[in-house]
Amino acid sequence: MTTLTTPAPSAATTGTSSGLRGALADGAVVVWRNLKRITRIPELAIFAVLQSIMFVLLFAYVFGGAIPVGDGGAEVYRNYLMPGIFVQTLGFAAITTAVGMNDDMNKGLIDRFRSLPMARSAVVGGRVVADVIYNAIILVVLMLSGLAVGWRVNGTVGQFVAAVLLLGAFTFAMTWIGVFMGMKAPTVETVQQIGFITIFPLSFISNVFVPLEALPDWLQPVAEWNPFSAITQSCRQLFGNPVASTGSWPSENPYLLSAIWIVVIIGVFAPLGVRTYNRANR
Repeated sequence: MTTLTTPAPSAATTGTSSGLRGALADGAVVVWRNLKRITRIPELAIFAVLQSIMFVLLFAYVFGGAIPVGDGGAEVYRNYLMPGIFVQTLGFAAITTAVGMNDDMNKGLIDRFRSLPMARSAVVGGRVVADVIYNAIILVVLMLSGLAVGWRVNGTVGQFVAAVLLLGAFTFAMTWIGVFMGMKAPTVETVQQIGFITIFPLSFISNVFVPLEALPDWLQPVAEWNPFSAITQSCRQLFGNPVASTGSWPSENPYLLSAIWIVVIIGVFAPLGVRTYNRANR
């Protein structure tokens, strides 16, 4: 009499990857999938870079002479401006991530990923890592643009590396906001509107473009505690660029405030983003 046996289910049939190694491999596949969109849809990167360069040229050559920074002229302002442009551009990483997540949801790709034998963490984690790499490429282009208009790094090599790492950490934090927004919003158009009315004001109610003294008195405390202001102030100091200080605690302790903001943003929005992804049912 023949005995039939049923083989034990493998990772491919149970729908989960085995262990940390499997999750990392799945995440790498998703990262590569998202990065390939840059070459397949180059317009996304081109318009993102052109928008940032437009801000550089607009403020450096149109408004630069009208915005005083200390006793310096337009050249001093350009060095003051560029770290703020870096922070503003990377802050918009939240919108980039949100649009990508929402687009995948509405096209049914997320449901397809759920049906595959892959780690659930790979979809969200892959998106975040890919967008950090994508924005790092844009940062390089922005730095080259800054050098072209007169921006210079006057700090040490170690300080330059520290500034780049800080910008990377800020980008990583902002992408988690994007994951949450992308999973909660019903359409891509809604995502763009939400991003515009939240991220855009934050970048302008700050020291990104003008010294805080130029803002109304009642608005200065809001701008001082703004994460964009803290990251920008930190980068200006690390790059050795002009710094405008008001003598307040946020102005005198930008590194600590930047670290606090990054930890808070990740601590709040990473769990919210993962939870929203796990509960999503479209």
